[in-house]
Amino acid sequence: MADPATVDFGADDVLVLKDDRFGPESVCLVTGAASGIGRATAAAMAMNGLTVVGTDVDGDGLDSMKALVEDEMGAPGEVVTVEADLTDDDEMRALVEEAATHGDVRYLANIAGMQHISPLDEFPMDVYDAMHGVMVRAPFLLSKLVMPHIRETDDGVGAIGNMCSIHGHVATQDKAAYITSKFALRGLTKSIAAEGEGTLRAFTVSTSYVSTPLVEGQIPDTAKERGISEEEVVEDVMLGGSRVKDMMRPIQVANLYVFGFSKHGQHLNGADMTWDGGHLGTYE
Repeated sequence: MADPATVDFGADDVLVLKDDRFGPESVCLVTGAASGIGRATAAAMAMNGLTVVGTDVDGDGLDSMKALVEDEMGAPGEVVTVEADLTDDDEMRALVEEAATHGDVRYLANIAGMQHISPLDEFPMDVYDAMHGVMVRAPFLLSKLVMPHIRETDDGVGAIGNMCSIHGHVATQDKAAYITSKFALRGLTKSIAAEGEGTLRAFTVSTSYVSTPLVEGQIPDTAKERGISEEEVVEDVMLGGSRVKDMMRPIQVANLYVFGFSKHGQHLNGADMTWDGGHLGTYE
């Protein structure tokens, strides 16, 4: 059974679209699928009838996700879980090979992420390397491995969606490694689009703060680093610049991937879907 503390959505919250390629013969590979946005995206794609291959280092979380999607939500799409380390090249190759045994690999959602709060001049380089490995190198390698599979489909149509952030557009203090990684993801996305010949597309999704374990886990560290209360972190740091004073829910982000992967996203290529409550576009 899924842990209700980490799930705030059901079948009725999912955007379901009619698309000839949204069927069991099409595979969507989702990283970070054990929790947060990755879990919600795996669920949303399965609710749209695709075969979903979800990967994470958290095997228990993957099992919980699979139970949520298949048993509680009754998704028509099959869910396959593969426990894998995104920093291990051999495991990444095996992951894509496994995904290809379940149908035509058309879609890749690079969602897995990490965070660490520290001033740049004190930032531990081993942590930087780990974050870069998960959020830049792994998406690069997985894109490299998946692109030939998309090209080998009957029509060469597919898409790679990369989880960016408003921190891929602007910078705040104490998150230098995260910000560097997110800016790099936007460059990777544009590079895929440049080489995709129009049918193999790529896009990023940039949101403000989303109610996920990754975000909730950084609140105490941010409060300590800035010398403010946890309530002030949420109200002033996270939501202070947003006109919408509620964090996004993971399923709302997942629905953007549904749209982006679908035929309705045909002209979304190399670009960013910025849903941030007005954070970047307005000021007081």
